[in-house]
Amino acid sequence: MRRLLPLLFIAALPVWAQDKPANLQPLPAIPPPPPEMSSWDNHLEPQVTIKKSDKEERAEYRVNGQLYMIKVTPVGGPTYYLVDQQGNGSFSRVETITPNVRPPMWVIYRF
Repeated sequence: MRRLLPLLFIAALPVWAQDKPANLQPLPAIPPPPPEMSSWDNHLEPQVTIKKSDKEERAEYRVNGQLYMIKVTPVGGPTYYLVDQQGNGSFSRVETITPNVRPPMWVIYRF
């Protein structure tokens, strides 16, 4: 430990030798975003209605009043989704929200 202390002191000398800048000033305040970026179309936000019963909980997602997805959470089972994929009112059951995404799989090594 006694040998290490002088090495630490020598390593810290360049830090103490640095000069501090004379005229430091605070940064200016961040300007607000332009008006075209700050406007948000609230009609694009989904409206979520949650209905609870003894057997399940349903969350209905609507955009512009049109129902496009229902998330069903049964009391004793896994969550699944009913999705209107064509927009014609017929719902199909989907186990995950991204059913068409498949991760790439390659055989790296066989033994």
